[in-house]
Amino acid sequence: MKVSNPTSRLKLKIPSQASVLDVGSGHNPHPRANVVTDKYVDDNYHRAGDIKVLKKQRFVQADGETLPFKDNEFDYVICCHVVEHVDDPAVFMDELSRVGKGGYLEAPSLIGEFMIPRGAHRWVLLEIDKKIVIVDKQRLGMTATHDFGDLFLHYLPRNSFGWKILQRTQQQIFTVNYEWKDRIDYVVEPTDAELKKYFTTVWDQTMYEHIVPKRSLGGEYLAAMGATADIFKAIFKSRILSRFK
Repeated sequence: MKVSNPTSRLKLKIPSQASVLDVGSGHNPHPRANVVTDKYVDDNYHRAGDIKVLKKQRFVQADGETLPFKDNEFDYVICCHVVEHVDDPAVFMDELSRVGKGGYLEAPSLIGEFMIPRGAHRWVLLEIDKKIVIVDKQRLGMTATHDFGDLFLHYLPRNSFGWKILQRTQQQIFTVNYEWKDRIDYVVEPTDAELKKYFTTVWDQTMYEHIVPKRSLGGEYLAAMGATADIFKAIFKSRILSRFK
């Protein structure tokens, strides 16, 4: 079941004693993970760099659809930007739920895939009524001829303060950020009309508000101030503290 919608994978409140698995850790493993896995060791097609393993982390090469771990072996499972690549998302989601007592899932949203299309992505996701809904991208006709991923994922985050604030205050536009306990509630290729309409019809005001809820003026102010503080904290850590290491 759904627990919350963290703003990012670095905002998770994981108990210090919890055993943590990162599935599909690739070039950017979560610093809290004890064990990290990836299917591809020598192929960087699905990631931005070579496999990386941090100190005190154990690496296990594994396919996310057949994880070599016992039931509930981990207290928390982190999986970021992997499910959109897999062959069978239902099997993959069930594996995450099987090996973990809870966890965090992050993946491009339907809107995010329209704005930042990636040729390697096979599936698009939305969270609707606390359920993750997964649909085949090609069946929606999403065969973009341009790939602006580097613009939105690398150039703007490095060079645009406004973009950084938007990423932090309206992250649900671009990604599904879903923290769960016991089991991930999902559906692949929905047949329910209320779920299908988000993928097959023009959205109206009600649908926009359902996916991107309105905030009060005070709420918008607090979100913007929090995002600004977070940006300056990140800049301080990367540019100032790094000099003393």
